Amino acid sequence: MFRQMLRAKIHRATVTDACLDYEGSLTVDEDLLEAAGILPYEAVVISNLNNGERFTTYAMAGKRGSGEIVLNGPTARKGAIGDQIIIFCYEFYAEDEIKRHAPRIIKVDERNRIVSRG
Repeated sequence: MFRQMLRAKIHRATVTDACLDYEGSLTVDEDLLEAAGILPYEAVVISNLNNGERFTTYAMAGKRGSGEIVLNGPTARKGAIGDQIIIFCYEFYAEDEIKRHAPRIIKVDERNRIVSRG
């Protein structure tokens, strides 16, 4: 049996832009994606702490070191600049893998700079 478990989380990232006229996705500073182990075009779930919205999209690599977190396309309607979001990435694990599993938890400051890794 496989269970879907949290693999990675970027905690309390701040939305830096929202671009409605875009194909759709979430642009994330490439440093944050790497730290969390999230690949470009990988599915992510977003939870907006400001308005309670929760939605699924895919991650795109933004400019490294920029701190950018951009809601693109329809996701731009799910939040606003300055909102704090949590970015979740899940994976299926076999029962024996779960015993060794520990998710990567990346916490960031208000400028989306890494303050801790867990």
